[in-house]
Amino acid sequence: MNHMDTKKITKIMKALSNPNRFELFMEISRRNQSSYEGEDCFVFNIMEKLNIGAPTISHHLKELSNADLIITERKGKLLVARINEQTLREFSDVINSK
Repeated sequence: MNHMDTKKITKIMKALSNPNRFELFMEISRRNQSSYEGEDCFVFNIMEKLNIGAPTISHHLKELSNADLIITERKGKLLVARINEQTLREFSDVINSK
């Protein structure tokens, strides 16, 4: 079990405390879980679904990425997002510890 420091925990909680950012994170998570291996979660598709403009979504993605919750990468001109499973496991361990 990995230990997560208080600063990282509060950064994650702060990133997820914004309702729009939380919804974006959950949408990325849903798409990651439902996608087939090799099928990417394109940010463009999420923008359309959540009706969020490019500058706003860019800011939210940066906050989620800074908190280590997601990993983004370019595929040509498109941006792909995926959940950082390691951070989620570590955070879950902290939350579930007794």
